[in-house]
Amino acid sequence: MTDSELLKRKIKERGITVKWLADKVGISRAALYPKLNNMIPFNQYEIERLCNALELTLREKELIFFATDVDKTVTT
Repeated sequence: MTDSELLKRKIKERGITVKWLADKVGISRAALYPKLNNMIPFNQYEIERLCNALELTLREKELIFFATDVDKTVTT
């Protein structure tokens, strides 16, 4: 399960817009929002594209996309 809060924090830290990130991943903003809110999982391709766009370390990738204990509450 994705740690959405940590992912959103990394996006904000990098000063990246959701539109720019969606373009880099190759999906629409409308498709990205439910993924960012843990309603739909990211696929492997999207995870790799996100990691490259956000310049995430391997540890950050593990913490964000392979989290085992995250709050399942959806935030908007």
